[in-house]
Amino acid sequence: MTTLTQPAVSAAPRAGRSLWSDAVRRIRRDPVAMVCFGIIAVYVLIAIVAPFAFGDWSNHYDYDNVNAHPSWSEPLGTDALGRSIYQKTLLGAHVSMTVAFMANCIAVPVGMILGAIAGYYGKWIDDGIVWLYTTLASIPGLILLIALRFAFMDRKLFGGTPLQIDLDGMAGVYIALGVMSWIGTCRLVRAETMKIRELDYVLAARATGRRGIGILFRHVLPNVFHIGIIQFSLGFVGAISAEVMLSFLNLGVKDMPSWGKMINEARMDLVVGRWWEVTAAVVATFLIVLAWNIFGDRLRDALDPRLKTA
Repeated sequence: MTTLTQPAVSAAPRAGRSLWSDAVRRIRRDPVAMVCFGIIAVYVLIAIVAPFAFGDWSNHYDYDNVNAHPSWSEPLGTDALGRSIYQKTLLGAHVSMTVAFMANCIAVPVGMILGAIAGYYGKWIDDGIVWLYTTLASIPGLILLIALRFAFMDRKLFGGTPLQIDLDGMAGVYIALGVMSWIGTCRLVRAETMKIRELDYVLAARATGRRGIGILFRHVLPNVFHIGIIQFSLGFVGAISAEVMLSFLNLGVKDMPSWGKMINEARMDLVVGRWWEVTAAVVATFLIVLAWNIFGDRLRDALDPRLKTA
């Protein structure tokens, strides 16, 4: 007797996940990364709201309430001029986050473009770009940063025009940081581009007659974009730390409070037991640097194609 068997029903193929959707899924499943992302989001919100909420902080002098201990009315106490340390700390977040964001908006695109050009074209173009970043990297970063800040003093970019930029203020800080922070991105993108330019889809694009610039922007840069995202997140840590150091040396932002300025102004207060201003600045810096470090590491792991699993 012949037994009839039902034909096997093939399962529908599962839709694959892109690199970005897979990275988002990994981050969302990581509780530590989500906590750090929440801390970063709070700092970003503070950085946006603080200038509008406390725009006139510098006019609030209370000489009857100088160096007051933390209380219900002043959660973080007051400074030597009777100003609220709570307001200064939140405004310091605005300065640090703005400087870090703008510095990376300069450094990451510059590093990606120069690295892609060096890695794709090679020869004398590669030699010139490698010589440039090797020369800059040979100078101690803090020394170069201080030198740039002194060079920017009392100078203006596009002076006398509606686009005038005061290099002696916040713009000078993030431009100086951006000028010296692109080297790491350039090195990574250059190395990755040297591998990508030998892949089949790039060779096929050349065979169809596509020009080098077209291949760079259509095929190479999209495939190294994840490096830029990772460097952007990790670059926040270095930029925030550099801004705090510059402000501590009185080379940072002049017309707004900064965590570095707060530490500098209150460094001798610890001798007489006034710990609240230094503590507020140090804790605020510590939290955002720690959160960015952890989140940047988790983001790098999530965006690394070599770590993807089935």
